[in-house]
Formats: sequence, structure tokens, C-alpha cells
Amino acid sequence: MLLLQFSTSHYCRKARLALGYKQINYKCENLTPGLHILRVKPLTGLKTLPVLLPQIEGQPQAIADSTRILKYLESYQKEPSLFLPDYKQQTEAWMLEDWLDESIGTATRFVYYQFRAGEGKQIDPSLASQLIISVVRQQYRIDNASVELAASRLATALEELFIRWKNSEYLVGNKLSVADIAAAALLSPLALIPHYRQEYPWLFERIMQIHQQCSESLPPGLSEC
Repeated sequence: MLLLQFSTSHYCRKARLALGYKQINYKCENLTPGLHILRVKPLTGLKTLPVLLPQIEGQPQAIADSTRILKYLESYQKEPSLFLPDYKQQTEAWMLEDWLDESIGTATRFVYYQFRAGEGKQIDPSLASQLIISVVRQQYRIDNASVELAASRLATALEELFIRWKNSEYLVGNKLSVADIAAAALLSPLALIPHYRQEYPWLFERIMQIHQQCSESLPPGLSEC
């Protein structure tokens, strides 16, 4: 299998965690933002990554969107399962995954790119890096007002996740699910922001544990731990 991705995307990390948990062999092809459209749109009709190319006879040519990739992987290889055996719990896991995917992943993006454009600029001050950051900020209209709203949304989300992970090793049920995968991936960019590292050490402990469970390299900010 081949995963088309942006190497720094937390949504692409979500797909990699699922592939790793399933112990499926795959390779990554890192694309350049902007130019990626030339590679992706003919395959999916969309402009977004990740895109999974199974490259297996009888399988779809391409699967776009991290959530659809998770669902495909479960149908392709049942074990180890990302789905919970209890229907009610699995429904809850999908609701959390959708909330994390549609709301919290976006909030993380806003806070992260605001940080990288300001006090976090020294992480990679190269012209190429700063150009990508500028393009992303313009594309998503990231400004002080939208970042303030995103930070508030993140604070609420982290309260909910703390309650869940405080009482159990997993967000739903008694095993890893799509909810844990989404949380570990979509919140991972916060590891580079000192405020979050200091205020939420439990979050990054859990993110590290899930990455290890999925045999995925730790995200920037945690790899030196």
C-alpha cells in the first residue's frame, strides 16, 4: 500500500497510526503543498490528503480522507480491530472521532500555525517552511480572532479527554479505538508548544503510548523524550 501525504500533517499521521496498529506494510510518498493537487485530484477528484492507494487487485484504486481510510482498513483486515465489539460503544467512538476530526483537528491547526508564525518560528526559520506556514494561514484565514476561538475550543476538548483518560486507559471501552487514534494524531502538533507541554503532561504521555502501540514514530516535540 502507498500513502500519499504531507509529512507534517496530523491528519496523515492519523492514517499512519491506523496502518501501524493494523500491522499493514505500506510506504509513504511525501507531496509538496500546492503541487500535490496534480497528483491527488485525478485520483480522487479532491484536493486533500491523506490518500491511500491499496495497489492490490480487487481493491479500490484510491481512498481519500483519513476517516474513510480507517473504515477501509477495518474492512480490509479485521484484526487487530479498531472497532469495539459493543455497538453502542463503537457508535460513541465514531462520534468522538468525528468531533476530533471536524472540530478539534482544525482548532489544533489554527493554534499550531499561529505559534509557528510567531514565537515558534525558530523551529524552522527556512524560507520554504515559512512560505508553507504563510500559505496555510491565508488558506484557512488564521488570525488572532480565529486562534482565540480555536484555543477556547481546545481547552474544552482537553477537559473532556482528561476525564475520559483519567478513568480509563481508553477513551471508549476497554481497547484502542478510532477515538484514541484520532486524539493521538490530531492533538500531536501541540507537543511543540511549551504552554501545552507544561499544562497537559498527561496528554502527551497518552499520545506517546498510543504511538508506541501503533509502532509509529513519535511526533516532533516528543521524539526527544
